[in-house]
Amino acid sequence: MSRIEFLGAPMDSLSMSESVAHIEDKLVKGEFLQHVVVNVAKLVHMQTDNVLADSVKACDMINIDGMGVVLGARFCGHNITERVAGVDLFHELLAMSAKREFPVFLLGAEEAVVAKTAEKVKKSNPNLILAGYHHGYFWDNEEAVVELIKNSGAKLLFVAITSPKKENFINKWQDKLGVDFVMGVGGTFDVVAGKVKRAPVWMQNYGLEWLYRIIQEPGRMWKRYLVTNSKFAWLLVKERFLNRTK
Repeated sequence: MSRIEFLGAPMDSLSMSESVAHIEDKLVKGEFLQHVVVNVAKLVHMQTDNVLADSVKACDMINIDGMGVVLGARFCGHNITERVAGVDLFHELLAMSAKREFPVFLLGAEEAVVAKTAEKVKKSNPNLILAGYHHGYFWDNEEAVVELIKNSGAKLLFVAITSPKKENFINKWQDKLGVDFVMGVGGTFDVVAGKVKRAPVWMQNYGLEWLYRIIQEPGRMWKRYLVTNSKFAWLLVKERFLNRTK
């Protein structure tokens, strides 16, 4: 894989097809693969959250999700093939799993949301083997949920929990989950279930999904994105113009 180092974080510059092919190859061989995607918010938080940074760096495969990261990395001189959005990779892997008869487990979100997600992915992929699903509010009973996943016979696990909880959960329990592939998918189940709408494709392509989220939830999101995007812009300036002159 073509790995780069950007803002102190390792990343794999892969296309969607390359990503799916690599994961499929690992699954066929029965080799464990811990996966994560990085976006602007996660990169910014990794600068000060050492536990999150360690959890991300421990992953075997690190896709670039946010278009902001793609554009920022290119601005700093890196050759990035394309964005590999977590929600799109999720759907591609479900299709591959249905074809290969790899059982999957869905973990995260509210009970109604994960149940609706399970229903929709089965409808979209009739041959998909759904080993099980569980909501994301289990922090007082982690070991029981880990045991549930292990006993389900799942080969792939998708974890739809917010950062940094999902990254730290995956890194903590990876050896006990009994799966060959585990991936954090953030708010993907909310999108699949229809609770949250994705930004239009043109906004995705221009890295404006953050603006779409603000439009949807201005009271909750404007300050978060203002702070995060401002910090990211400053990190880019330092990386492009200051760090390289030292």
